[in-house]
Amino acid sequence: MIAKINNFEIDLSKPIDISIPLTNTDENPIAWYIEKPVIEPVVFGDWIGKVSEGKSSTNFNNIFFNPHGHGTHTECLGHITNDFYSINQSLKQFFFFAKLITVEPENIGEDLVITKDHISTSLNGTNASNPVSMKTEALIIRTLPNQKDKKSRKYSNTNPPYLSEEAAIFIRESEIQHLLIDLPSVDKEHDEGKLLAHKAFWNVKDTLNLNPDARFNATITEMIFAANEIEDGDYILNIQIASFENDASPSKPTLYKIL
Repeated sequence: MIAKINNFEIDLSKPIDISIPLTNTDENPIAWYIEKPVIEPVVFGDWIGKVSEGKSSTNFNNIFFNPHGHGTHTECLGHITNDFYSINQSLKQFFFFAKLITVEPENIGEDLVITKDHISTSLNGTNASNPVSMKTEALIIRTLPNQKDKKSRKYSNTNPPYLSEEAAIFIRESEIQHLLIDLPSVDKEHDEGKLLAHKAFWNVKDTLNLNPDARFNATITEMIFAANEIEDGDYILNIQIASFENDASPSKPTLYKIL
């Protein structure tokens, strides 16, 4: 099925899923020092909400998970603010002109850092030179090495790569509204709560008294996985979220090649 979005044609029958599914097995990725998700049937006395147990006509599970630590998720600036803001209220459009880039983080001291130079080289004046209809609205960052174990990695206390504050500012100033990355956070794991890249991207200057020019409609999606066979370049991106009134929701970002 061919669809047209902003004068670009895509084949809706050929989605490229860059999300990581949530499971209750040891294959589930984990960050932020929590345990794996729990998916289990409801139990009322002798009744078990599981068809294979022979006591229910339906499967009826409870699910306990954390969107930030258990897989692909999309968050709004409410993730770092004193006042409550919901991803369900912040994300009101779902298709975007996107660019996928691949970068190899740079060794800086004991850290691996995605720098402004990485981003500026990859974007190379994209939005400055493109007409309005082709402006990149979403940036997808794939980091090297890009191994399949990202889909099940245990990130806690491993000091994963992160985005520098200068890189986040550059992305914001490039008019990119949606940032996607294959890491558990755009910020350093242990950063004393500074959250420099989050604040820079959302233009949040004071988390207690939010400035009016903060980017309420911008989102960050973390813990994606873009397989190596997906080529760098331009795509149409669909960000799908669950309708949670929460700062973040599990999400299913999906790419479509532009025909």
